[in-house]
Amino acid sequence: MPLFRYKALTPAGKAAKGVIDADSLLVAKERLRKQQILITEVTLLKSKEDALHLPPPLLLSFTRELAQLLKAGLPLYESLLTIEEKYRRHKAHPLFLDLCDHLKEGSSLSTVLRRYSSTFDRIYLAMVSVAEQSGNLAHVFQELSELLLRQQKLKKQLSSALIYPSFLALFCGLITCGLLFFIIPSMRELFEGRSLHPITQLVLGISGWATTHVTHLLTLLAIACCSGIYLMRSPQGKIWLSQLSLKTPYVKTLLLHSALVRFFRSLSMLLTGGVPLLEALTLSRTVVKSPLLENAIAGAEKRIVQGERLSCALKDAPHLPPLVLRMLSLAEETGQMGEAFHNLAVIYEEELEKHLAQLTTFLQPALLILLGAIVGLVVLSILLPLTDVGSFINQ
Repeated sequence: MPLFRYKALTPAGKAAKGVIDADSLLVAKERLRKQQILITEVTLLKSKEDALHLPPPLLLSFTRELAQLLKAGLPLYESLLTIEEKYRRHKAHPLFLDLCDHLKEGSSLSTVLRRYSSTFDRIYLAMVSVAEQSGNLAHVFQELSELLLRQQKLKKQLSSALIYPSFLALFCGLITCGLLFFIIPSMRELFEGRSLHPITQLVLGISGWATTHVTHLLTLLAIACCSGIYLMRSPQGKIWLSQLSLKTPYVKTLLLHSALVRFFRSLSMLLTGGVPLLEALTLSRTVVKSPLLENAIAGAEKRIVQGERLSCALKDAPHLPPLVLRMLSLAEETGQMGEAFHNLAVIYEEELEKHLAQLTTFLQPALLILLGAIVGLVVLSILLPLTDVGSFINQ
């Protein structure tokens, strides 16, 4: 249903503005007139998914501020109204205004948030729904803010660990292309009619072949990029890439630990908040982002419905560390599943940070050595004929 932004005057003469959903502009105006307000302007907003969306940093700020206001004793509507006033100049202001309007009309917070599924995921909505039933909104929003903070922190850690090595790899590729396609061909005339060292012949041959087949190389590069994009987007491609990554020693550890951290964090929060185990598994599966682990969790859900315990249902899951099964079995006996998953999340988060630090420490010098080796090989191939070093080697 389209959304309309309106400005109006109340019967008391005060300015009012908000967002209303209606089938058409005429229906929106009619609904506003029934509220006995004088309409001054009504404009059509873009679709709800595009216009009313909170980026991750703003979602974290909203959740944290709402938790603090509720913890201070402010009612829910007053808390949302305070946040709405703060973001009046922000482009996401219509979302906060819409939340206040629907809450004022008597809708529950979880129902209103469900209108914006692109911003609030299923875990967020489930926790808010449970909090409304238990009356513990302040604590739940505090837990959600911590979960969002850790998720964003994990994403930044993964990105920062790969940005510098990726930059070095790109720089290494650009230097190599510059040497093969521009520097070496410009110096080819210096070596014509001379007896060349095998290293020089090798470098000149590679440069000549690359220059001759540049069109084919660009075509192969384009095909490789398109194939990579297709594999990352298609379900079968994701599974194939996941299987391939799990066969790569170091990448396997990083991807598995990051998926386990997301899964355990979400599951711990849901179970602590009072969500049933089966529903918590279904919701947590949406944040794993590992097709093989998702399939294992889905299979475990079916076995739990048949009456099996979670530790037994996950026993045959591939690549699941034995520590997880031991702690789950112990937690099922003690009845402290939420705490067990929290401890597992802490353990694998520390392991992930350690592996990321090791990866960064290893990749940076390795790429610098590779770049130095390529440049050194080319420079050596040029210097050998110029200094007649080859004649000394042949003697």
